[in-house]
Amino acid sequence: MKHGEKNILFGLYDDEEDLKKAVVQANQDHLDIMDVLTPFPVHGLDPLLGLAESRLHIAGFVFGLTGTLTAFLGMTWIFTRDWPNIFGGKPYWPILSFVPISFELTVLFASIGMVVTFYIVNGQGPGIKNPVIHPRITDDKFCIAFNTDHLGDAQVSKLRNFFQQTGASLVETKTI
Repeated sequence: MKHGEKNILFGLYDDEEDLKKAVVQANQDHLDIMDVLTPFPVHGLDPLLGLAESRLHIAGFVFGLTGTLTAFLGMTWIFTRDWPNIFGGKPYWPILSFVPISFELTVLFASIGMVVTFYIVNGQGPGIKNPVIHPRITDDKFCIAFNTDHLGDAQVSKLRNFFQQTGASLVETKTI
């Protein structure tokens, strides 16, 4: 096994309700779940896994505010200091005229900033090779994965029994 690789044992489920029941059972059995992978967001899964709410919306607000300030301050400087011309009888500082551009830059900064933040936080992006545990996870299967590097044969056998009891349709071991 190469440096940084992990041995994992995973089970695939056919339905999200079976997956949620298996996660509840794993929590009751005090099993240490490495990851749960689904082809689409599963409502109610985050609390079962003990995951905190995402703070991506805070980053979106900060990026949006940055866009608004960039537009507003940029146009203020341009129209009052750099090029103070009167257009169509408007004053040097026509605040209501700034609204459309400020809105557009707010949306632009927030959307690009949130995408970049999402990719950085999740370790994704160009040139990053993420392992694929099983090709059907992104299609129609739901997966619970356990890291088995620190476990003995008896504990791995216990995990296999867990998958059998909770109705996993496929149980495999993989090195990623």
